[in-house]
Amino acid sequence: MTPSVPLSPLPPSPASTVAAPVRPLLPWVRAPRRTLAASLALGVLAEVLFEKARWGLGFPLLVAALVGALAWLGGREGWQRARPNAWLLAPLGLVSVFVAVRDSSWLLSLNVMTAAVLLMMLSHFWAAGRVERLGFADYVVVFFGSAAQSLLYPPVLVRDSVDVRGLKTHSRLLGALSRGLLLALPVLLVFGLLLESADGVFSSTLQRFLSFDLDLGTLMSRGLGVALGASVAAGVLGHALRRRAMKELGDAEVASATPRLGLIEALTLIFAVNALFFVFAAFQVAYLFVGDASSPASGYTFAEYARRGFFELVVVASLTLALVMALTRWTRRETRVAQTVFRASTSLMVVLTLIILASAMRRLSLYEDAFGYTLLRVHTHVFMVALGAALAWRAVTLWWKPERFAVGAFATALGSVLVLNFLNPEAFIVRHNLERYARTGSLDTEMFYDLSADAVPGLVLADSIIEEASQWRLAPVLKEHRERLSQEDSVLEWNVSRFLARRALLRSGAWSAPGPDGSN
Repeated sequence: MTPSVPLSPLPPSPASTVAAPVRPLLPWVRAPRRTLAASLALGVLAEVLFEKARWGLGFPLLVAALVGALAWLGGREGWQRARPNAWLLAPLGLVSVFVAVRDSSWLLSLNVMTAAVLLMMLSHFWAAGRVERLGFADYVVVFFGSAAQSLLYPPVLVRDSVDVRGLKTHSRLLGALSRGLLLALPVLLVFGLLLESADGVFSSTLQRFLSFDLDLGTLMSRGLGVALGASVAAGVLGHALRRRAMKELGDAEVASATPRLGLIEALTLIFAVNALFFVFAAFQVAYLFVGDASSPASGYTFAEYARRGFFELVVVASLTLALVMALTRWTRRETRVAQTVFRASTSLMVVLTLIILASAMRRLSLYEDAFGYTLLRVHTHVFMVALGAALAWRAVTLWWKPERFAVGAFATALGSVLVLNFLNPEAFIVRHNLERYARTGSLDTEMFYDLSADAVPGLVLADSIIEEASQWRLAPVLKEHRERLSQEDSVLEWNVSRFLARRALLRSGAWSAPGPDGSN
């Protein structure tokens, strides 16, 4: 009987000894150390620029530094990929510069939020994709998705930049160095006290060297500010320079939805709505545009008639835009004739809605003629014009490239922000309310207290042309603005509107130049 020999295990194959590449759970970027260094530098810059009490020139400088860091880290290859979306840089630059131009808190918030949206869009589309390929809801998804994903990059950059294995290798050396420092500190303390008492000159020099105020609260707040700024910069840079593992929103055109609504059902709804809108629009045109609209409708005051219908009409216009979008997406149109009939009927709905929107604007104009302009009314005017532009663009895209409606609506929103900045709403309010005063002799000065430096040159002009008997009305307003502007801006806080306001007050004599002690 042959003795059994134990079988030795087979040698491992070369393929089994090679570890399979493990895809990291967190995203990763090219050149993590350079990206981390740029993020830390931007964090320090943000803390320096925003430590001031007022916003001004520092904001566009920070945005320019962030875009410059993105272009430097991306290199020529990254810029070539980003060129189709480079038009985002134009509105980003404009709204950032307007932070240093306008002093209105409304416009400041609007400009900062718009800059944040544009930075997220630019970050998402830096490496690939096209902005114009997004659907209407995709803009919201891209912004919040990019903002959420950017939170992952600060720890990723630290992980990929710090050599943990190297730290473990030198752990003994680092431990020995730490123990040496612990031994040296008490020895230095004893010898330092003895030498200080031995020589007066050395003692005074040492005291001057050590006499600094270590404000731990300030250091901690500054450190947190730098960390926050660096984290935001790391998120934007990391998301822009990420390696893409799959298709993302904007890489391809939005897929068409499966039509679920029949043409007859859709046309029935459209014709019914058009009939209702036509009757209502006929009444509005007859009264507001053809008839005598200088007096309110029977049984209403100006305020009641304008406020009763204005908000309802704006809601109707907004809902109609949503209805047209839904019908265009879900209605079946198998033949060319069906497509033409659908487009013509929905285009008529848009035209009638524009008439209704014009009616709402006319009502608001009547209200403004009676009671003057306010910030809310001016912003509402711009919103209604933007809504009308979006409706008109919807009608255009019914016949030409329907998938481009979303980018047109996005551009309309950006345009409305820029229009508000160029319009300078507070100066507009002062100018037109002054014209109304010339016609009616009535001027509401209470709201002038709440305006910013944007309105001060107009207020100075108004004070110079109002009748002598009425000048006392604006004197307290100018005094209030003078007190707000008494503190000069630093270079980073410098703002065009505040500069022009101070100059207007100085030239009018309403504010003497400050003396050496800061008094006027």
